[in-house]
Amino acid sequence: MASYFCPCPRGLEAALAEELGEIAQQSTTMKVHNQVPGGVHCSGELSDAYRVNLHSRIASRVLMRLAHAGYQNENDIYDLALAQPWEDWFGVQHTIRVDVTAVKSPLRSLEFTTLKIKDAICDRFRDQCNERPSVNTKTPDMRIVGFLDARSFTLYLDTSGEALFKRGWREETGDAPLRENLAAGLLRVAGWKPGMVLFDPMCGSGTILAEAAQMVAGIPPGARRAFAFEQFNGFDRAPWDDLKNAIKPNPLPTEPTIFGSDISGDMVAMTRHNLGCAGILFDVPLKQIEAQEVKPPSDVAGIMLTNPPYGERIGVRGDSTLGDDQLSVSFYSALGTTLKQRFAGWTVYLFTADLGLPRLLRLKEARKTPFFNGALECRLFRFDMVAGYNRRESAKPKAA
Repeated sequence: MASYFCPCPRGLEAALAEELGEIAQQSTTMKVHNQVPGGVHCSGELSDAYRVNLHSRIASRVLMRLAHAGYQNENDIYDLALAQPWEDWFGVQHTIRVDVTAVKSPLRSLEFTTLKIKDAICDRFRDQCNERPSVNTKTPDMRIVGFLDARSFTLYLDTSGEALFKRGWREETGDAPLRENLAAGLLRVAGWKPGMVLFDPMCGSGTILAEAAQMVAGIPPGARRAFAFEQFNGFDRAPWDDLKNAIKPNPLPTEPTIFGSDISGDMVAMTRHNLGCAGILFDVPLKQIEAQEVKPPSDVAGIMLTNPPYGERIGVRGDSTLGDDQLSVSFYSALGTTLKQRFAGWTVYLFTADLGLPRLLRLKEARKTPFFNGALECRLFRFDMVAGYNRRESAKPKAA
């Protein structure tokens, strides 16, 4: 049994804990423990790490805890790293990368601490076999992660390799693509489930649509990629093959429930391509149309979830002679009118770094949930488009 830490985008800790609980129901050994800012602790056998890597849409990585101890200086950290049996997990021929994060650590330099951990690993191998592993910061075989708080140090081995938001299907992106695990987390927070109508009217390269469509199809997020644990010494392929062979695709839907549109024909084509790469074999209707011109794609009211453009990204959506601020006001004013007049009964979720968005839309949010997209503070605004907006708008006196 091992302890694991699954980091995730800030704001999605509760959603990740819920998802890990669902994954744990398929295992007799996996347990979900506490949430902390930036992730969730869990435990289980090594095969449970395989399971989370394969099935978690929200985790960024699955980190296996190797050691935990108090420290006073960098030498304590070096000693703890040197004492770990790295050779049990990987060989000297594997390339490595070390990353360190800290909260309230008294140590002056994280770079120096990172160097001390790397030196300890290399010294351990040199003592064992007179060779040392090479460092590769771009595409390492093995990633080692250190975490420092004010008094203690934890050392992890990354079982994932590339970050889990890299699903293996994305070949093309727009200017500011939403990370896949953030898109999946937003879908969960919005309460969307397969079978419900979903519409993204500013779909960009299609991240939200692809995540939702894979859920409908029953395709796990890790089905199309490799993981670091596959290179561990003594890797037992049988449990991994069993997990993958247990994947049962869902029946293809007979009627579309997922819809998308974008003002850019290139983005619509990119979304279509990405859906194909993600293994989606059913129809996801896509249109090239301005967001403020859209109509409900279904007779059944559903969920609209989108990551609207901001700043320069609105520049492709209107008169280039207008400044960004004017464009933004004009665009969102028109979008707000469209939502009020055409989307009664829908629940609209807008994910944005523009905290003044409701004012621009002239709508009052029902809820706002804080998130971080990397270091960028964002909000997921929910608007309940109740019947009656349309009547109230049309009752207002029109300008001459």
